[in-house]
Formats: sequence, structure tokens, C-alpha cells
Amino acid sequence: MHLPTLSPSRPGPLPGHVYLVGAGPGDPELLTLRGARLVAGADCVVYDNLVSPAILELADAQAERIYVGKKAADHTLPQDDINQLLVSKAQAGRRVVRLKGGDPFIFGRGGEEVEALVEAGVTVEVVPGVTAAAGIAAYAGIPLTHRDHAQSVVFATGFLKDGVLDLDWPMLARPAQTLVIYMGISRLPEICARLIEHGLPASTPAGVIERGTTLRQRVAVADLATLPEAVAAAGIRPPALTVVGGVVGLYPRLAWFHPDPQADDGSAPPHAGCTAVHDREA
Repeated sequence: MHLPTLSPSRPGPLPGHVYLVGAGPGDPELLTLRGARLVAGADCVVYDNLVSPAILELADAQAERIYVGKKAADHTLPQDDINQLLVSKAQAGRRVVRLKGGDPFIFGRGGEEVEALVEAGVTVEVVPGVTAAAGIAAYAGIPLTHRDHAQSVVFATGFLKDGVLDLDWPMLARPAQTLVIYMGISRLPEICARLIEHGLPASTPAGVIERGTTLRQRVAVADLATLPEAVAAAGIRPPALTVVGGVVGLYPRLAWFHPDPQADDGSAPPHAGCTAVHDREA
């Protein structure tokens, strides 16, 4: 694949080095030029569940592809083992690209991986990606900020490390802000109830976007009181992003992207034919 040469150019990928590359929220064309160049030059690509197959196809045919994706209650490899995998591949002199959906440093565990690499003496470069909140909301026609509706935006996760949904609810329930919740669909009834309990009106617009930025994108919009029922009725399933706030009321008037939920755009990576590292103790 020919990529334009930008000035000043940077070398890479280099042997014995790990590149944490944000692959974006789904649409492969949202990958950065830097990310595409590194994938094309890698000889080892370690990738997550939501990375588009089209991005994997940028890698050389001889490059090793290792799938370490995570789904709810289904982790191909524990995080500590992923960390060690990256260290061992780099120490073996490989040009390693760690492909992560969205942005590595926004609910992508990129910080944990960089910590492990630095501790092991492995050099690292982080290539930011379009995070799910920005990309998916944009494709749904939901601006995260708007002078009439939201003067701030907050990102939160609905899945904590210990499984306890112990968030700063008073802060999340503040008016005139947009709340974006990653990985929260399995706890949606509790999330909506807690936001109402801490002051957000039950009539606050809210929505869930499934497989955002892909041709299989689906959107369910309601208010906080009825969102769980609307999502269940629509059959929305992970991966999905939740957005709460007045800006959601602009959907569908501002929606510009017209997906085909029946289309098979290959948004789920083809794991057959790649190296799949499994947790043998699971």
C-alpha cells in the first residue's frame, strides 16, 4: 500500500520496539496515516476484537498476526499475559504493532501495557486513535458538545476492574454536560436508575449506538427512564456506546450516516488463519 510521505518523516517500525496504535472505532478509514504506515511495516501484529479486518490487511502477508481480543466474560488472554507477550516479542527483535480499538489511552488498557513495557526496558511509541466516543457519536449525528445543550463532556466506563459499579454519580449527573459510557450496556438499567437517583431528570435524552461507524451501526434513542426497554426492544447488543444528555435530542435530525444493519461489512475480525493465543486455564 502506497502512503504519502509527510514532512518531517519519522522512522519505523523499528526492531525490538512496540507501537501501541489506536485503530479507531470501526471504520478502517479512520485509522491515522502513522498507524497505517506502522501496520504495513510490522512483522508482528497483536490485535483486539474490534479491529477492522481491512486494517489487518495492511500488514505484510508474512507478518505474524496474534489475536488477543476481549469480549464480555470472554478474554482470549489475561491482561498480564498480553503484557508479557508484547515484552517477549520485542525482546526477540520483532517489529511489534499492538492494535487497539479506539484510542489506546482511553479505556484501552494502553497505560497498563506501556507500564509493563517500560519496566522491562522495551522502547514504546503510542499512536493515538479516534476514540469511540468521538467517532461513534459523530457517525450517529450526535455532537458531544453544543452551545445550547452541553458545555462539557465526560467519559466513564460501565465496567470496572472489580466488577463493582462504584462511580462518582453526582459528578456524572450534572446538568448541561454530555455523558458517554463505554462498556455499560450490560449494566444499563442500573446506570439509568443511578443517574436519575442523583439528579438527572428521567426525561433526559439518552441513546445507545451499536457497532458505531460500521455499516452495521444501529441506534436506539429514548429518555433515561425508558432507555433500557428501548434497547432491549431493538435487540441492541455489545459492542455499544451509551450517550446521555441534551445533545442526544438532536438525533435523528442531524444524522448523516446511513448504514445497512443487514450488511456484512466484515467488522468482526476473521480470526481463522491467525495465531490465536488462548488462556489454557480459563
